[in-house]
Amino acid sequence: MQNEQLVKLIIESLEEVKAKDIVTIDVRGKTSITDFMIIASGGSARQVKALAENVIDKAKAQGVRPVGSEGLDGGEWALIDLNDVVVHVMQVETREHYDLERLWQGAEQSRAQHNEQGAE
Repeated sequence: MQNEQLVKLIIESLEEVKAKDIVTIDVRGKTSITDFMIIASGGSARQVKALAENVIDKAKAQGVRPVGSEGLDGGEWALIDLNDVVVHVMQVETREHYDLERLWQGAEQSRAQHNEQGAE
């Protein structure tokens, strides 16, 4: 699966469980650990866990095995390492605290279109 296809799959899986403020950061040429970072917010520990699990399930269904995952039990911040794409799902307060978007300032960012209809 191409990186761009994987990014699209991840965004769709996050939108499916009503993630908020999905951001894709292209870090190619800025780090050797991954090509893309996707950051999304969940409204509660339960939603963060559901978002992360949905990403893992959808990736596995397409033959992409996670290299690792962290934080699924706590629900404050979950990380899914899919090698060329790293996904961070956080509660809003945690996301504001760590401000990963600012850390990668200068990297190309694009907001994923998120259907707000029905999202609370």
